[in-house]
Amino acid sequence: MKVDKGYVEAPVPEGIDLKEEILRIKNEKNAVVLAHYYTLPEIQEIADYIGDSLALAQIAEKLDNDIIVMCGVHFMGETVKILSPSRKVLVPDLNAGCSLADSCPAPELEKFIAAHPGHTVISYVNTSAAVKALTDVVVTSGNAMKIVDALPADEKIIFGPDRNLGNYINSETGRDMILWDGACHVHEKFSLEKILELKKAHPSAEVLVHPECPAPVRLVADKVGSTAVLLDYSQKSGASEFIVATESGILHEMRRKCPAKTFIPAPPADSTCACNDCSYMKLNTLRKLYLTLLHEAPEVTVDPSIIDRARRPITRMLELSK
Repeated sequence: MKVDKGYVEAPVPEGIDLKEEILRIKNEKNAVVLAHYYTLPEIQEIADYIGDSLALAQIAEKLDNDIIVMCGVHFMGETVKILSPSRKVLVPDLNAGCSLADSCPAPELEKFIAAHPGHTVISYVNTSAAVKALTDVVVTSGNAMKIVDALPADEKIIFGPDRNLGNYINSETGRDMILWDGACHVHEKFSLEKILELKKAHPSAEVLVHPECPAPVRLVADKVGSTAVLLDYSQKSGASEFIVATESGILHEMRRKCPAKTFIPAPPADSTCACNDCSYMKLNTLRKLYLTLLHEAPEVTVDPSIIDRARRPITRMLELSK
């Protein structure tokens, strides 16, 4: 068994049922499997819990399992470890990074903060543990607006790393936050032109847009919100068709919750494919999950001094979100 490539390399017995084996090993080892909405459908189907990154970390914190497997991207495993430091936290593939988190290296952010003294630092949850440790309050796409609104109107704020989410909050609140120049490679690629073409072909469809998308795409939305918000909206809306501008993995849960409704993935600008996938999320496969549970690797580790500092802005977020 090797993990040199960031995931377990080991033989898998021919003919085994991966799903059955995952369930068996999980029960034997008192393990729990968490999966983000953007992972492959087969991963979501076998997970004990599915959701967005912070919700999953909060769920894990309340569980008593010895092993937590986070099927998502690396910063999500770190967030689970921050909130559950005594537990063994595993991910199927350490190569499952995040373009948004990678756009904000902690040393560079530290210099940026030093260049703007007297500012409250708000960081999106889609960041490394080291960035969270430099932060005053963490936010999600679902609660960022509420938390910014909870701060005094004249408070100087640095917001990072997603410039599109930051621009959206500035436009909705009238704030003038200083924005870190980062973006998600998936949400940045959505094409207004292609969404309008889809809208022409499906005039009754409502357009659902994640706030990490650029402003022109948000302007044509019937609803802007996090994955959880868009999922909830799709269930409550009277519309029967939706054009969805976020990572296409969420469509699996939307279709499961609303089988009578039609969900159309918005395509990226630079491709002829019908959907916009996060290649990192798709690195989570049943084979890797099976080998991860079997060999209990690769494990997510976070320096204890960073854990203590990174937990504080998450705790403050939860206080401000009440």
